[in-house]
Amino acid sequence: MLQAQKRPVHIYMEANPNPNSLKFVVNFMLADDGISFDYPDAASTDNSPLAKELFNFAAVERVFIASNFVTVTKKPELDWVEVQDFVRNHIRTYLESGKPAVQASFDKDPLFDENDSETVKKIKGILDEYIRPAVEQDGGAIVFHSFHDGIVKVLLQGSCSGCPSSTVTLKAGIQNLLTRMLPNEVKEVQAEGV
Repeated sequence: MLQAQKRPVHIYMEANPNPNSLKFVVNFMLADDGISFDYPDAASTDNSPLAKELFNFAAVERVFIASNFVTVTKKPELDWVEVQDFVRNHIRTYLESGKPAVQASFDKDPLFDENDSETVKKIKGILDEYIRPAVEQDGGAIVFHSFHDGIVKVLLQGSCSGCPSSTVTLKAGIQNLLTRMLPNEVKEVQAEGV
């Protein structure tokens, strides 16, 4: 009788600017490119059995899933050395079983809306093309929230949430880029819900 093969899962860990977060990178896609899922607490994990299980670890404070990685934010009083192997091994065992990291489907593209103004379409395009790849490198995401009177509001997710350098990223990086590329439209960038 043939036995089902476990999916080969390779995971490596990457540090990022947020000392309380660690990025667990896997060898296949967990979510569609450009789509991310942020779980600030166990109650928000309805569509992610993996995130729900990770919250069973007392050390876990937040879980973020995007493209080919899971970013876990731990409680500040613990050191990563104490918990990183348990978290990595749990993610590997979970993914080897073939279960999905996230169970979500979309009727339309969650990033773009045909009702957006031309300025909002440009802002979202810049965020998607220039900012998303760089921020994902650090295990997080910055998602468009709103635009009104020259002020762009974004949501900080994953390792960006609570990161000591997120203000520098927001002002020196994102705000400078948007005000340079859209000087007549964008005046300031603010983080929403921080």
